[in-house]
Amino acid sequence: MFKYTPKWLLLVGGLFLSLQLMANPADSVPVAETATTAASPGKKQKIYYINLSKEIMPAAGRLISKAITAAETEEVDILILNLNTYGGRLDVADSIRSRLLYSKAKTIAFINNNAASAGALISLACDSIYMVPGASIGAATVVDQAGEEVPDKYQSYMRGMMRSTAETKGRDPRIAEAMVDASIFIEGIIDSGKVLTLTAKEAVELGIADGLANNMQEVIEKLGITEYTLTEHQESSLDKFINFLLNPIVNSILLLLIVGGIYFELKTPGVGFPLIAALIGAILYFAPLLIDGSAAVWEVLLFIIGVILLLVEIFIIPGFGVAGISGIILIIAGLTFSLVGVNWSDMNFIAMDLLARAFFRVMLTFIGGMALLFTFGGSALSLPGFRRMVLAVDQKSEDGYSTRRNELYDLIGMEAETISTLRPSGKVLLNGEIYDAVSESSFIDPKTAVIIRAVEGYSLLVRRKEV
Repeated sequence: MFKYTPKWLLLVGGLFLSLQLMANPADSVPVAETATTAASPGKKQKIYYINLSKEIMPAAGRLISKAITAAETEEVDILILNLNTYGGRLDVADSIRSRLLYSKAKTIAFINNNAASAGALISLACDSIYMVPGASIGAATVVDQAGEEVPDKYQSYMRGMMRSTAETKGRDPRIAEAMVDASIFIEGIIDSGKVLTLTAKEAVELGIADGLANNMQEVIEKLGITEYTLTEHQESSLDKFINFLLNPIVNSILLLLIVGGIYFELKTPGVGFPLIAALIGAILYFAPLLIDGSAAVWEVLLFIIGVILLLVEIFIIPGFGVAGISGIILIIAGLTFSLVGVNWSDMNFIAMDLLARAFFRVMLTFIGGMALLFTFGGSALSLPGFRRMVLAVDQKSEDGYSTRRNELYDLIGMEAETISTLRPSGKVLLNGEIYDAVSESSFIDPKTAVIIRAVEGYSLLVRRKEV
């Protein structure tokens, strides 16, 4: 089986080179401009707007980051965030919040339906907030994936962000804090025991929002702008594809593809297709994370080194020891760290929690995938689609083919000598002829006398000759 090792190494090298190329695509500014100019004279304002009507996940963070970068490149005057979201990941929302707080352009949040949880934090980070009548903002309590409130240390972190963000933009920090903490009582606004959510009218009355508007055109009118160009941020096809790959469900499927490809290649060494599938899965898994900034090159290298160590253990070193265990640990570490942007110099409990969640997700997918493969992997090899990719022609004697299998039975009980290491398969020499052999139990070194015990398929089952 050692003869297949160079192909593994070439494909691992191909993985690294492909990731390097995909992680550095040509930069572009994907915008589609629709100019609108009023009759009144004066300086024409540059207005750039972004539509965010999705869950606040890494794909949304990447969308906003690229849009703000494009707006800054265009030196726009006003950046409008057309917002409708029920929330999402706290770390992604915090990243968006930071970009908005330090934006050179005047930032406007236009809430056209909901700005809940992470959406409320993002809205408060804007210079002005306008809301469609009937819209709402608030309910920013931190919850887990089951919808249950997480421990108070997380709520405290969120309260602090909401409070400081509101203070920075001149809004009442107590109201912002009440959107997270159900224990806060504000007379005439919220009773203790309830998390604050404001309607559009209430938000305007309390100074959280600056006004009501039915559409973006009304927002611009309320800003007092009469002459402007309006540019919408448009995702390129590549951006849409990358955001699709960043979806947690798609990401987990790619992880299964990596595990499954390696498993099937080990089951049918030399076929090549499963290994190519694993390589494609690894590229599609890591490349978007590298481009998004969640993964670093060293994290991908951890994965590659882990794969190499695992292959060395399987094909070169007898048994399963330090190299194999180290390889598995590095593979899991690379897959886990790449899901979270790890800043080792600033590791707080939020980062540790994200890391723990990423580890749990990788392990759950890994264990679940291995369970499925061990249960159904054998039957998958016999599927028509898989069999068309491998040589599976029956060579029957009535069709003119001959076989030495019957002759192999005549060798049972005879003594042979190994000419390669049996781990557990290899080659033995008998009467000047070379035969495929499989060790009955332990690994056997070259030039060792063995006794032929049985025939398995077209291989001899052997064991070490007792001295």
